[in-house]
Amino acid sequence: MKLIIQIPCFNEAATLPLTLKDLPRKIEGVDTVEILVIDDGSTDNTYEVARQLGVDHIVRMTKNQGLAKAFVTGLDACLRLKADIIVNTDADNQYAGCDIPLLIDPILHGSADVVIGDRQTDGIGHFSWTKKRLQSLGSWAVRQLSGTQVADATSGFRAISREAALQMNVLSRFTYTLETIIQAGKKNLAITDVPVHTNSQVRKSRLFSSNWSYIKRSIATITRIYTLYEPLKIFSYIGALIFAVGLIIGLRFIYFYLFYSGSGHIQSLILAAVLLIVGFQVFIMALLADLISFNRQLLENVLYRLRKMESNDKP
Repeated sequence: MKLIIQIPCFNEAATLPLTLKDLPRKIEGVDTVEILVIDDGSTDNTYEVARQLGVDHIVRMTKNQGLAKAFVTGLDACLRLKADIIVNTDADNQYAGCDIPLLIDPILHGSADVVIGDRQTDGIGHFSWTKKRLQSLGSWAVRQLSGTQVADATSGFRAISREAALQMNVLSRFTYTLETIIQAGKKNLAITDVPVHTNSQVRKSRLFSSNWSYIKRSIATITRIYTLYEPLKIFSYIGALIFAVGLIIGLRFIYFYLFYSGSGHIQSLILAAVLLIVGFQVFIMALLADLISFNRQLLENVLYRLRKMESNDKP
């Protein structure tokens, strides 16, 4: 059993030593523990620090491509390195390394494919009241859309089985946290969470510049990935809403036509006709999008088999 702990890094020369020092090198039930650093185009000496501290593997990206891309790059590298379990943690020493055995335990016992570390954000002192509420609201939305029960959807501290990693396809360039949970839910992967501890804050988060920026990008990510997996439902709801408004306006016109000698309200008739046509067209789009989604599923199956072949797994 081989565990690889991956750490996406961007200009983390100052905090990386603390993070590495906190990570366990021996875990019961695991034969080998290795560490992989993904240097996401750092402009400081993150690469040199990682090498000097004896990191087992380093993937160096020539240009900063964002957290989501670094996460996926790490997964691909871990699969090629024959990892049976992959743990992702942040380079800012936010998460307690001593909780990694707890994090991987459900995978070792075959009860989960993905395990999310629940930071229990209400108890984190340096989180503002607004941030705590946003975290709670975002996690609730992800639970509703993914059909999972993950309490802390934005936690980057997570363990992933090899089989689950082979099936993950992250499209967002912003963050992987929300997208991977929705994917796991839609792919029927077993996902759970465990309570974990957090260390004292070393620096402020650099993922987003403000709460408003975080909200906008998170909503965009959630909407995009949910529409990708449930196009029929999304477009049917939109089409039904438009059609219903058109129908109500049309019935209003008929009422005035029958009881007020049909005078006036011709604008209502035109608007009703337009909305009914548009609603019907959107529903047709829903059917087409649903058919296209089958093509996506076939492509994902091809990509899954290709990854297995590249990592010399049996198909």
